[in-house]
Amino acid sequence: MVNTAGAGVHPAAPVITGMAWTTPLGEDLEGVWERLCAGDTGVAPVPSPHRLRSTLAAVVPCVPYGGDPEERQRALAVRTLRAAFADAGLAPDDPGVTLVLGTSFGGFLDTAGGGSLSGWASWAAERIGHPHPPVCVTTACSAGSDSLAVADVLIRSGRSRVCVAGGVDVVSEAKRLGHSALGTMSPSGLRTFDESHDGTVLGEGAALLVLEAPDSAHARGARAHARLCGTGAANDAAGLTAPDPSGRSIVAAVRRCLDGAGVDRRQVGVVSVHGTGTPLNDRVESESLGRMFGGEDAPGPTLFGTKGALGHSLGATGAIEAVATVLALRHKEVPPIPGLRAPLPEVSAWLPADGPRRTTGTVGASLTLGFGGFNTCLLFTEGGGTR
Repeated sequence: MVNTAGAGVHPAAPVITGMAWTTPLGEDLEGVWERLCAGDTGVAPVPSPHRLRSTLAAVVPCVPYGGDPEERQRALAVRTLRAAFADAGLAPDDPGVTLVLGTSFGGFLDTAGGGSLSGWASWAAERIGHPHPPVCVTTACSAGSDSLAVADVLIRSGRSRVCVAGGVDVVSEAKRLGHSALGTMSPSGLRTFDESHDGTVLGEGAALLVLEAPDSAHARGARAHARLCGTGAANDAAGLTAPDPSGRSIVAAVRRCLDGAGVDRRQVGVVSVHGTGTPLNDRVESESLGRMFGGEDAPGPTLFGTKGALGHSLGATGAIEAVATVLALRHKEVPPIPGLRAPLPEVSAWLPADGPRRTTGTVGASLTLGFGGFNTCLLFTEGGGTR
C-alpha cells in the first residue's frame, strides 16, 4: 500500500519506490545506515603525487582510486543505476522511465582536451540498456538535489510516470588540487558545526532514487520508501565559491520548500544539513537554520550530517543525503556527527551528541548549498508498505 498520510502531502507528490547508493562505507542501504549510526567513517589518507593541503579523502572501495576518473564515474553510475531499478522492481530497459542524472564536474577536469559533462550519463544509460538519453543536471554541489527537483516537476506535470534521479561524482586529482588552492580542505578531518572545524574533506559516491506517480506505484503494487512532498531553491547571486554571508537565500529556499508543500516549520522533525565543515559555510548555514527553525514556539528539528563519514561528494551529495533523510524517517533515528565536540551555539540544542539520537519526526528536510550560490531544499514524508 502506498502511504499518502502526512500533513501537506499533495496527491500528485511522487512516491519513492526505489533507492540505491554507492558510498565509501558500502552499498547496502541498511548496512551503510548501520555504519553511520555506529559512528564509522570512510575518511582516510589517500596518496597523491601532488602537494596538497590535505591527503584525506573518502573514496569508494568498489571502484579503486587511481584509475581514469571518467571511467570510475561511469562504473559508479552503472552499478548504482542497476541497483536502483532492482530495488524498485523495474527493468532497466523500461521505456516509461526517465533518467535525470546530476554531477558537478565528474571526470571532466581530468580529461585531456576537455570533453562532455553529460557523456558519462549517456554512456551509462546505454550500458544498462535504457532506450532514452538522460536529462543531465550540473549545478555544482546541489546537482544531486536539483536532479530530484527536476524529476519532481516531470512527475507532477504528467510528463513522466517514473524517473530515476540523483547524482554521481568522483574524487580526482584535479579536484583535490583545486580545493587545495581554494584552502577549503581540512588536514585533520571534517567536523560539521563544531567550533574546531577547519575545512572539508572530499568524497565520492552515487545515490539514485526512483520517483513515481502515485497511481503508477499503486497500479503495480510498488513498495513506497517515502514521498517527496516539496522542493525549494534560491540562488545567492553573490560569488563563484563563497556563500552570501547573510544567508537570505538559504532561508528563502527552505521557506519555498515548506510553503510549496503546505508544511509548517514546526512539523519538520529531521534536517540533513549540508555541513561542509568549512568555517564560513557552517556559520552561514547554522545561523540560517536558527532563523528558520528557532523560536520559543518551536522545539526545533534534529539535525544530522553525513559528510564527516562519507566526505563531501560534490554533485552526488544531495542525493546521498536524500537517501539518508528517508532512512532517518524510517528508523526514527539520526546518526552522530563525526568529530562533534563543541557545537556552534545557533544549533547546539538540535545536534546529536555522543551517539545516535532518537526522533519521532515524520517530515524530514535535506539541504544542499552549492558553489555558485545554488541552494536547494527537499522535503520528505515517511511512507511504506506493499500492496
